[in-house]
Amino acid sequence: MEYRQLGGSGLRVSALALGTMTFGGRGQFAAVGDVEVDEARRIVDRAIEAGINLIDTADVYSEGRSEEIVGEVLKGRRDEVVLATKARFPVGSGPNDAGLSRGHLMRACEASLRRLRTDYLDLYQVHERDGVTPTEETLEALDTLVAQGKVRYVGCSNFSAWHVMKSLGVSERRGLQRYVSQQIYYSLLDREAEYELVPLSIDEGVGILVWSPLAGGLLSGKYRRGEEPPEGTRRANEWHEPPVYDEDHLFQVIDALVEVASDHDASPARTALSWLVGRPAVTSVIIGARTESQLEDNLKAAELELSPAGRRRLDDASVPRLLYPYWHQKNTASDRLSPGDRSLLDQAR
Repeated sequence: MEYRQLGGSGLRVSALALGTMTFGGRGQFAAVGDVEVDEARRIVDRAIEAGINLIDTADVYSEGRSEEIVGEVLKGRRDEVVLATKARFPVGSGPNDAGLSRGHLMRACEASLRRLRTDYLDLYQVHERDGVTPTEETLEALDTLVAQGKVRYVGCSNFSAWHVMKSLGVSERRGLQRYVSQQIYYSLLDREAEYELVPLSIDEGVGILVWSPLAGGLLSGKYRRGEEPPEGTRRANEWHEPPVYDEDHLFQVIDALVEVASDHDASPARTALSWLVGRPAVTSVIIGARTESQLEDNLKAAELELSPAGRRRLDDASVPRLLYPYWHQKNTASDRLSPGDRSLLDQAR
């Protein structure tokens, strides 16, 4: 397992991370998985044995049950892992039971610590933008949690590029804790993150943690053109995240993925994960599993090295078209491009 620096921090995390959205099976998350303690313990044991040191969860997953299960299975070995969780979404019915206000974040952190049976979080992430709470208030609350020793590092998730940059500017201006990472959706199927979020990470030294790297299972190899979603999959269970806007593009990517996977004697899922592990600014790719067999296949992505021809085949099948102003920059500013600029402009059409 390769270990990488998380953004501008001193923290080193594994190139693959273990996501726990499949733990719990409560509420809307029952469509994703219903892994309980015994199976979760086997999954976590195998992940740690394979070298994974980053475990990611969130207070909203299965109404807190995911955090409870993680806390149970990590008893006696908490310090072996980098433990990350998130807050922002509703965890109650009250008017202050959601968002990124000082009050909600302080309470949410304390509740996560109790469920996880720990006195500190290695990485505390704001799970989504809150457009009504001042950015200063959110960052001051996170800074307080770090000063109290309850949180080591802070990150954001699902922000637009301007949201991240505004936050970094406030942190610098106020001398507050800076986001060391952003957790984003990014996959072979959907590469919109390459327009701004990836260049931002390269330029500002913010690590990228990738969620749903298999596009909600669409890149697992189970889906084929003209066929219904297989029974038991997320799509069959009415889980439609990420949305599919262009089925022709979806199956163009799947066809290329199956072809390259066959050339490398690997599964489509393992191939898609390996492609992401090798992308610019990606620190860690979060894999989730409902079974040990799924986990075993995904873990092999850490060892799979795609050939240059295979990587080009996947790039060509999935490359995003340039939107304005990027096509104009490619045509007129190619003499003075930064590494962040080049991460998009050198390969997009």
